[in-house]
Amino acid sequence: MTKSILVVEDQEDNRRILRDLLSSKGYEIIEVTDGLAGVEAAKREKPDLILMDIQLPGIDGYEATRRIKAEPDLAGITIIAVTSYALGGDKQKALEAGCDGYVAKPFSPRQLLAEIEQHLA
Repeated sequence: MTKSILVVEDQEDNRRILRDLLSSKGYEIIEVTDGLAGVEAAKREKPDLILMDIQLPGIDGYEATRRIKAEPDLAGITIIAVTSYALGGDKQKALEAGCDGYVAKPFSPRQLLAEIEQHLA
């Protein structure tokens, strides 16, 4: 069965890179461009995994993650922060918001796929 990944990312270039990378591995991709749309898509689609940017229009990725994890039927979905926020406390802040993993941009495609596959195994 094909695994679905929700990509919450406002930058088209980053979405294209993720789309190419994930589709090459056979994942079904759902794309949205802001935090509120990410929460709604998670409720509607119930993806296997979410790649969450942090700096988003509307609500940021931290708040979107908190809202998704607060829903009992969504709390088990793995959320990986994929962000250019790469300062000392940013990883900890993402994990405290409910993210299950953290990958800093620019990312190595191999590193990101390894993180995804580890959580989907």
